[in-house]
This record gives sequence, structure tokens and C-alpha cells, in this order.
Amino acid sequence: METPLPWLQSPLQFVDAVFEDVDLPYLPVATPQVDLGESIPTTHRVLSNAHCAALQSPTAVAWEAGKPLVIEKVEVAPPQAMEVRIKVKYTSLCHTDLYFWEAKGQTPLFPRIFGHEAAGIVESVGEGVTDLQVGDHVLPVFTGECGECAHCKSEESNMCDLLRIDTERGVMHSDGKSRFSINGTPINHFVGTSTFSEYTVIHSGCLAKLNPLAPMDKVCVLSCGISTGLGATLNVAKPKKGSTVAVFGLGAVGLAAAEGARIAGASRIIGIDLNPNRFEEAKKFGITEFVNPKDYDRPVQQVIAEMTNGGVDRSIECTGNINAMISAFECVHDGWGVAVLVGVPTKDAIFMTKPINLLNERTLKGTFFGNYKPRTDLPSVVEMYMNKKLELDKFITHRVPFSDINKAFDLMLRGEGLRCIISMED
Repeated sequence: METPLPWLQSPLQFVDAVFEDVDLPYLPVATPQVDLGESIPTTHRVLSNAHCAALQSPTAVAWEAGKPLVIEKVEVAPPQAMEVRIKVKYTSLCHTDLYFWEAKGQTPLFPRIFGHEAAGIVESVGEGVTDLQVGDHVLPVFTGECGECAHCKSEESNMCDLLRIDTERGVMHSDGKSRFSINGTPINHFVGTSTFSEYTVIHSGCLAKLNPLAPMDKVCVLSCGISTGLGATLNVAKPKKGSTVAVFGLGAVGLAAAEGARIAGASRIIGIDLNPNRFEEAKKFGITEFVNPKDYDRPVQQVIAEMTNGGVDRSIECTGNINAMISAFECVHDGWGVAVLVGVPTKDAIFMTKPINLLNERTLKGTFFGNYKPRTDLPSVVEMYMNKKLELDKFITHRVPFSDINKAFDLMLRGEGLRCIISMED
């Protein structure tokens, strides 16, 4: 087992450096819930639920599907058992937010507070939370890690039974109630995070503790799409140095998969996309060649096989289009080729291929959140950025203040840019 990162043990020197970022909305403090063997300054003590009060938080509320978000003063209740209230510093918009805002998901649920890619600071903790305290920097994650279920105890899975993503839930696990309200009317949560609010309440198992020196306006993008694509390559496809890799779909997730292939040392990274305008930008992420399926009169898997003397060593599919999924599998080399499916297809989609493609020793895999366990693994991904191994800045193409959050939606609807950072401070 790897040695834990030293800052995960909450040394006071880090707390002293970062606590000034927290703007506490009240004065009382609780008795410390942890004993670090030395006197803890009053301003560093953990605020338990008993000393918390509800607070008013500027929040972007989606009242109706597809309608602009409205900045409202929302009451945010104190954290209950195993919950944490955080102050969001930066958040970003992901296609998943857009998808459910447009009511394309299973069950439209409004009013709702979207947002799930973010970074923030712990403001208070509920009963039973022992691994986080006020001042800790954290990444909220749409899926969690309870640490107790069979999936959490498995070295192979990250699909926690308790905290697995549930897009239809609009309330908290502990009591089935929302922590958001306006004049007593509950406002629905989104995937347990709801980061389009200055303050939000999240289950402690859905918070990854950060190195407090990591810039939150950069690492906030690791909460979802970037980690998903990166992990699909590094954790699941596992290309060897010098190998050939095909990436289907050159949006943010696909480019993160390409970034993973670059980090792994792939010699050729072939990007497949229907939009030729994406190729120039994709070169920054290691893409060496570009294929547009519309330019050929035969299946793109045949084109790729011809380009690579029988097929690529690894492929990663990041669109969710069922035909792209089939192509991604059929373009890998027999004998050792591995295809990884990342994109989410429609619920009625059917994957069809000839059995001989499997019998000829091609491997097909699926992945969820890049096979990263949120609390266990994301801190090390942040360290990849801190050590300049992972390049995040190139994913961030726009920045807007929270008051202009609807501009982020407009940019995504127009297909402009990769990630737009929304600053809660501005």
C-alpha cells in the first residue's frame, strides 16, 4: 500500500496557511473532535452540528427545464450525521448538468440546484465525521466511497453501494430531506453535490480531501469529466509506452483520455471525431492523427486497422454513440487489443458485434469515473497536477463570475470551449 500523502493527516501548519480562506457566518465554536496531541487555536476547532445554524447562501436555482438559472438567497441547513457543509470557491459546468437542466434525463426534477464539478473549503461537519475538519480543502464528487460496502473494500471497484450516483434523488441519504429551502419550500439537490451554491451540504463520503496548496480554480475540474477520461486510459486501458491508442470523441472527456495516453507514453494517439475543427486543439493533448468518419465510404474501424497494421493496441470511446462504441471495439488489434467504453448510450441501445471478434482475443471493458475511488484516489490525481505530470490548464478555456453563470451554459450550448470556471468570489 502506498504511503499516505502527508497533508492528508491534517497537520496544523497547513491549517494555519489555509483557514483564512473560510468566511464563517457565525461565532460559536465547538470542542475539537480530534486530538492532535497539542493545543488547537480556537479558530481551528471543528464546528459540530450542535453549534451550526442555517445560513443564507447565494444560489443559482433552476426553476424550470431549459430556463436561465436565477440567483436566489437560499437557506442552507446545518449538516446532519455524516454530512459536511462546505463553502464552494470554484465550480465548473459539465455536460451532465446541461443534460439534466434540459430535462433529457429519466425524471425531470425541479426546482433544482445543479453543479457537481467544484472545489471548496469545509465550513462545518455533522455528527460522526472524523476524517474532515473546518478549513480542509475538498473536491465534491457525484459518486462516493462509504468505505464499508463490498465495492469499497474491493481493490477492483469504485461503485459504492451507498453513495453511487443517483440522478433521480433530490434529497440527502440520512433523512430523505433537502438541506436547501426558500421560505420553507424545499429545493432539490443534484447528484448529492449541488455546487451552484456558495454553501452546500454533501455526504462526507463524497468529498476528497485536497492538498491545501493545490489551486482550487484549476483542480476543481477533476471532480468529474477530466478524471473520468484520464482514469479510463491510465487505470483501465493501461497502454504501454510506445503503444498506439485511438480516442473516439474529442470533447473534454476524450481529450482527458488522450492526456492519459500522452502521460503513458503512447507513440501514436489517433483522434476520431465528426468535427474537424477539434483537431488543432486536440494536438495540445497529445493527439497525433485525426480521422473524421465522414471522410470515408467504409467503416472507420477498417480505416484505423489499415492505418495501424491490423488495429490499435488500445481504444477509448467517449461519445456514448452506439456505433462509435462498436467501432472502438472492432478497431483494436486481435490478440491483445483492449477497448474501453466511457460514454453513456441511450438506455435502449444494443451493442452488436460478431463473437469471433472476442474469440480472437480482443478485450472489451467498461468504466465508471475512470475506476477512481473518490476519497482514496483523487488526492493522488491532484498530486499528478502539482508535480506537473498532468496538465490541467489547457482544459480551462473560459472563466466567468458566479453572477454570469448563465454565460457558461450559453458557451456549452454553442459548443465553445472545454471547461468554464465559475468563480464564487466574483
